[in-house]
Amino acid sequence: MAQAQRITPRAKDFSEWYGDVIMQAQLADYSPVRGCMVIRPHGYAIWELMQRALDDLIKATGHKNAYFPLFIPMSFLAKEAEHVEGFAKEVALVTHTRLRATGKPGKDAIAVDPTSALEEPLVVRPTSETIIYAMFAKWIQSYRDLPLLLNQWANVVRWELRTRLFLRTTEFLWQEGHTAHADEAGAEREAHTILQSVYRKFSEEWMAMPVITGVKTESEKFAGALRTYAIEALMQDNKALQAGTSHNLGQNFAKAFNVQYQTAAGGLDFVWNTSWGVTTRLIGGLIMTHSDDNGLVAPPRLAPVQVVIVPIWKTDEEKLQLSATGYQVKEDLEKHGIRVEFDIRENMKPGAKYFEWEALGVPVRLEIGPRDLASGQAVLARRTGGKGPVPLQGLTASVTKALDEIQAGLLAAARERREKNSTRGVTKAQFLELMQLATGGGFAYGGFCGNPGCEAEIKAQTGATVRVLPDPEFRSKEVPRNCMWCGAPSIAEAVWAQAY
Repeated sequence: MAQAQRITPRAKDFSEWYGDVIMQAQLADYSPVRGCMVIRPHGYAIWELMQRALDDLIKATGHKNAYFPLFIPMSFLAKEAEHVEGFAKEVALVTHTRLRATGKPGKDAIAVDPTSALEEPLVVRPTSETIIYAMFAKWIQSYRDLPLLLNQWANVVRWELRTRLFLRTTEFLWQEGHTAHADEAGAEREAHTILQSVYRKFSEEWMAMPVITGVKTESEKFAGALRTYAIEALMQDNKALQAGTSHNLGQNFAKAFNVQYQTAAGGLDFVWNTSWGVTTRLIGGLIMTHSDDNGLVAPPRLAPVQVVIVPIWKTDEEKLQLSATGYQVKEDLEKHGIRVEFDIRENMKPGAKYFEWEALGVPVRLEIGPRDLASGQAVLARRTGGKGPVPLQGLTASVTKALDEIQAGLLAAARERREKNSTRGVTKAQFLELMQLATGGGFAYGGFCGNPGCEAEIKAQTGATVRVLPDPEFRSKEVPRNCMWCGAPSIAEAVWAQAY
């Protein structure tokens, strides 16, 4: 690891802190391509763990993986009016197929070959609804072909002028699910199943990141969707992060791509579609939910290294003895599925090793010195704080218990912080004050009239948006009667926040 850099405290500059944590933990770096990032091995290892868990949850709900082209004919986007309007300013286009040598020096040595122009430009995938539903039209003929439940792991490109590692980049990684159903009820069940049984479950049980769930307003829903549902989390700077979305697309895309099926009664009908996705932005959410001024804090279930063993020796004989014990401990822990590193490096002092592994977010550190060995113990230090001796005999149980407690503790702390920074029954005066706070306004619950003009005015004046109209379990006990902004009758309670 390169020489340690100082991490900017969160209270001083949260944005700088976020970037420092990423660099110190070697999660990602800026690439020579404007707007793009390089995900480094430690960051990609977190993404792989996320992928495995999500993939298992997705498959457990009956879905299968497939892969569709990166390139989409431009005319496909034009078939669904709302969809093309939503993505028109973000797409990258391929217009030619080759370059030619010019014989000139330097950057002018190559140029686009004008004879290689495509008959129709190709869009670099911003999302795959159009290309997938063109294929669904070929594959779906009868009600017996339904439901069709597919998922794709892929990269997408949405042109961004401002880059923020993991949170906003031109190219990012994600999974996108696409399904077809015989009726609206089937599509609606699917959208909720994904939201609750996959995305919320993963966020809370793996990421230890509590979320609220609900439906988006008309102005915030996915382009071309009938309804959009989302999970929303609150970061340590009291800004919201949309961590995942699930869309009931209705029959809009089915009609645009003529995806029809023969019903059991013998007639023809259009299918009902859903789409849903989460991205590498989840890594940003993990960082901003749990990490501290010393670096990354990784929930044990998603930590590439869950335990690091650091031996402490002065003589070669002590090193030999501690190495034998350390490797045995490593082997025992790995037999129980725990991800372990044994740091036997000679060119670093123990304190420097502690600092490095702490910045990398390793949940548990085991320190073993000659006295510990003689006493048949190790010192167990938790990344979240606290350390003490544990017997070498039965060490696996002690480590497993510590990992479980850290995982549960992170979720509890994040949930407590969210509730502490949530204001219910908010008035307009309170809302304006909250959204001007340097520490961020958190979640503000209040009545909403449903008027898009009112919603737009709130956004223009405060930068806050309706994150969701919350599901019943997250609603306030007292139902709001009036819109907190304009005073008109309220049609629903809304959760407002400034957001990433």
